[in-house]
Amino acid sequence: MKVHFIAIGGAAMHNMAIALHKKGFEVTGSDDEIFDPSKSKLEKYKLLPPAFGWFPEKISDKLDAIILGMHARKDNSELLRAQELGLKIFSYPEYIYSQCINKTRVVIGGSHGKTSITAMVLHVFNYFNMNFDYMVGAQLDGFETMVKLSDAPLIILEGDEYLSSPIDLSPKFLWYKPHIAVLTGIAWDHINVFPTFENYVEQFENFAKSIEEGGYLFYFTGDENLSSIALKQTKINCIGYNTPRHNIKDGVSYLIDDENNKFELSVFGDHNLQNIEAAKNICFQLGISINAFNLAIGSFTGAAKRLERLVTKNNFAAFKDFAHSPSKLKATVNAVKTQFQARKVVAAVELHTFSSLNKKFLNEYAGAMDKADVACVYYSHHTIEHKKLEPISKDEVKSAFQNENLNVFTSSEKLQKFLEAENYNNAVLLLMSSGNFDGVNLKEFANSVAPN
Repeated sequence: MKVHFIAIGGAAMHNMAIALHKKGFEVTGSDDEIFDPSKSKLEKYKLLPPAFGWFPEKISDKLDAIILGMHARKDNSELLRAQELGLKIFSYPEYIYSQCINKTRVVIGGSHGKTSITAMVLHVFNYFNMNFDYMVGAQLDGFETMVKLSDAPLIILEGDEYLSSPIDLSPKFLWYKPHIAVLTGIAWDHINVFPTFENYVEQFENFAKSIEEGGYLFYFTGDENLSSIALKQTKINCIGYNTPRHNIKDGVSYLIDDENNKFELSVFGDHNLQNIEAAKNICFQLGISINAFNLAIGSFTGAAKRLERLVTKNNFAAFKDFAHSPSKLKATVNAVKTQFQARKVVAAVELHTFSSLNKKFLNEYAGAMDKADVACVYYSHHTIEHKKLEPISKDEVKSAFQNENLNVFTSSEKLQKFLEAENYNNAVLLLMSSGNFDGVNLKEFANSVAPN
């Protein structure tokens, strides 16, 4: 099979290119810019394009398939050439489905937690040396790539509700048609493509309808929208889950089973405990006992940028997290404060996405950082201009968060100086962004403020 990737440098795209290369496919690709880690990984497998840019001459009728990434535009010269030749053009979720039609398909969806749950299931399956394929949205310990496609009978997929490609405006997760699915919760996001909350909820209703007849949907009962969706289903089995029994001692969380046995965890927070419960349901459905799951999950340390520990030193700890949407931000701040109740929590978030920088969406952040002892919000005027959004002021951000003690910054340097001036004895530093606060090495910064 000869496959060409348009926008090969994307997080999912480059991983799938490597997965197909390992499967024996002849893989080529193009992109106008590729950064690490994509660049280094493609280079390792000799898949890095010799030059950046779009080259329609690469597209010929000798190609079996074109895989189109979201980074490309509808007027991309390679895409136009492929359309002219009548080649089969896939979005990456569509192509993944084509590779797993005959597999048992497990899909984890929801506005938050889907990467963590997928990672937990992968960790447990890996722990027991099970044969499976997967696609997950973050780098994980023990896994070289974020995608694997082989002859395994089972595939675990993170189900994203965002659009499939520039020419396929359906949500990615509608392609997968799972036998077993999870929905973690619905919190409005991606307002650039889902302009109303009702429109956003509709995508999850469609996902539930896409589950194979007789299949299973595990859903978080604390979300009334999910409960409503579950009640409407007549052709699948809907099973609710919530926060499992647990306790916290000396900054460590323990899972408690029905016989009052305790299992030490490496992760923490109600949202992670709920994620564990969802992962447990999936694993049990696929033949792993509850006790075996509880033993295996203790060594799960998290997915990259999901409450990832940067520093632990005496009575100081620092974490980085991908949290940027209101629900993720609130869950992450609350989790850290609950886990470290006796410590001061210094939290900083960067508003970096289209939704988070949209004036119409800002009010969704009300109360999101209330549990932090010191709360900071950073955003860049340049990013707002680049995304062609209406300017927002510091006062508007502060008003939206409804937090009188909120510190708002538009200069990365001033934010760093503010954070450096804090006393971090008996404290936790929490840095949250889908970016890096405009060029800050977060691990180096956390080490620099750690008390001696």
